[in-house]
Amino acid sequence: MSNAYQREELGNYNSTVCFKAVVTGMEDVLGAQATAIALRSAGRKRGVELALSLGLSKGSGSLNDLAGLATKLNDAVGLNGTRLCAVDKIDVDGDVIRVYTRETVCSAGEPMGSKRVCTFTLGAIHGAVEHLLNVNLTPKHTGSVLRGDTHDVFELTPR
Repeated sequence: MSNAYQREELGNYNSTVCFKAVVTGMEDVLGAQATAIALRSAGRKRGVELALSLGLSKGSGSLNDLAGLATKLNDAVGLNGTRLCAVDKIDVDGDVIRVYTRETVCSAGEPMGSKRVCTFTLGAIHGAVEHLLNVNLTPKHTGSVLRGDTHDVFELTPR
């Protein structure tokens, strides 16, 4: 049993409005690039913790396990989890891993056409996949619901 402080009445979740205020406040102080680096790093750390909480040990998976990982991630971070995003699928095309997410916290509240890219969410997915495969991956946000795509698509490629 953890002895960490727990919010008795409010629980573990807060609003996307508050999360977005953190992001834009950091951008105002640190600049967009430094904020993106910090949020991707924080997300990546969260992704590793998430993988461990799902019982996935480092390097315990292969590319063939990624469809199952999509389901596990969606259970953990989707509607029945922390609500970071919905993870619809993960597919592999050659050495490119594509993760299809929607309703990401990073895109919430943004105007259509916005140049906003997912940082924390991308980092979390990156960290979980990288941990499972034990392969260094370079993440990139390539598709965006803000720019007309059906999903926020994250591509992960070996370094």
